[in-house]
Amino acid sequence: MEEEKIAQGTYDFRNMRKDGYRYVDKTALLYPLVTRGMDSFFFISRPRRFGKSLMLSTLECLFRGERELFKGLAIDKMDYDWKSYPVLHFNFAGLKVETLEAFKIDFSSRVKETLAKAGCAWNDADFPGANFSRAINTLAAGSEQKSVVVLIDEYDAPVSHALNDVPKAEAIRQELSDFYIQIKNNVGAIRFMMMTGVTKFTQLSVFSALNNLTDLTLQPEAATLLGYTEEELEANFSKSMHRHAEVMGLSYEDYRGKLRWWYNGYRFSPDSEDKVYNPLAIARTLLRRKTYFEPTWSETGHSTALMQYLSTHPLTARDYECIPEVERAVFDVYDLDNIGYQTFLYQGGYLTIKDFDPISGYTLGIPNEDVRQDLNQILVDQALKGDNRLGWNKAKTALLKYDFSTFFTCLKSFYARLTYGAKEDRVNEASYQRSLFILLTAGGLRVVSEDTQAQGRADLVADAFGRVFIFELKVGGTAEEALAQIRNRRYDLPYLASAQTIHRIGLVFDPQTHQLLDTAVEPVR
Repeated sequence: MEEEKIAQGTYDFRNMRKDGYRYVDKTALLYPLVTRGMDSFFFISRPRRFGKSLMLSTLECLFRGERELFKGLAIDKMDYDWKSYPVLHFNFAGLKVETLEAFKIDFSSRVKETLAKAGCAWNDADFPGANFSRAINTLAAGSEQKSVVVLIDEYDAPVSHALNDVPKAEAIRQELSDFYIQIKNNVGAIRFMMMTGVTKFTQLSVFSALNNLTDLTLQPEAATLLGYTEEELEANFSKSMHRHAEVMGLSYEDYRGKLRWWYNGYRFSPDSEDKVYNPLAIARTLLRRKTYFEPTWSETGHSTALMQYLSTHPLTARDYECIPEVERAVFDVYDLDNIGYQTFLYQGGYLTIKDFDPISGYTLGIPNEDVRQDLNQILVDQALKGDNRLGWNKAKTALLKYDFSTFFTCLKSFYARLTYGAKEDRVNEASYQRSLFILLTAGGLRVVSEDTQAQGRADLVADAFGRVFIFELKVGGTAEEALAQIRNRRYDLPYLASAQTIHRIGLVFDPQTHQLLDTAVEPVR
């Protein structure tokens, strides 16, 4: 059984099709956009590594009329006209932003390079915007269709990467606005425009001046435009997934369930319940074919804007599994000097839409286990000032080897260093529980908080490699009383059939000092 040829490092549609790599066909979703006629000006934001660059590469080939590349795809069977247009395809990722002057020089160079590829002259006496405007009109006048296509990838990257210095970011935003305003000034010569990014900076001219711009970001018709649905995964990667299931020693049904827990869960529209997988996570998982699932999100690097935000804003006191009553404004950025944590985490891919109610607003939460482990590792590093990762690895290893003395010693040290410390008059049980959840999840364990059962709810249940640990946390009292609650309410009952070993663990915190005071453990089997 020949498996699918999977690409993980190329986002070039032409090369993927020519080299026989599997392309998940999104052309049926692109069709209504590219045949819309007038007002074909679009914007969409998505987290990194979701295929935005591949989509723009696909659109470039489509508008160049390269029909042979689309043989067998959905749009080849539709009534698309396959006319050829000149295309201006910009990518503003990786521009220098150390200083405003460095940005101006690099930005001009990037624009000049793009215009040169399209055969357009460059006038050094003019600003990038003026050269851009002239290129649009020159290309349109010289083309059979009398119009051009404009594609802009990572339009927001320079501003996002400069957010640690808001005045500089504002200056860069103004430079970009002077460039993007040329789209409005030349709207009659543009057949189609698609702009992608991670963040919607609403004060950029393209949003404030272009009245006919369609923002697809939260629209149901674009809910699955980027990312893989369950059906697309099965249709395109079934052979590779079956082979991986065999390597892992799982039935195909169990394999798909675990794959879903690890990598699915992104919902991008309040009006559609469709969820998608991150494409890069699927590619890396199926190519590596390990005997276990592992985090991939952290390997792609971290958002510069998010890491800069975390350096001055503590996040450990919040529950990221469920953030209710979030307003629509969280998806856009108006004031560069006042961006909330929800915006950074959502646009960075660490949160997704879990639910929506027109009255109460959005509920956000962590999409999957892959992202959960990466976010919690970031939170652990932040809470422990980044200098105790080895210490926590030691604690995790001790827990999985049943060295509870070492585990409890490490745990006491960690709680002594967490940011709430003794600053609050009262720290409730949920605060200790949330911190433990972060620590355990960052260590690679699968953790369920408030595990609802017939006799009540276990505070935390963690499992890894067939080992199950049931935690009960108390403020005041004794660890033995915490164990008695697990025992009496039979929190271990659901795990007896599947777990190799089960341990009950009781943790008690001092209501005055807020530190871990008493611990106890007992094996169930």
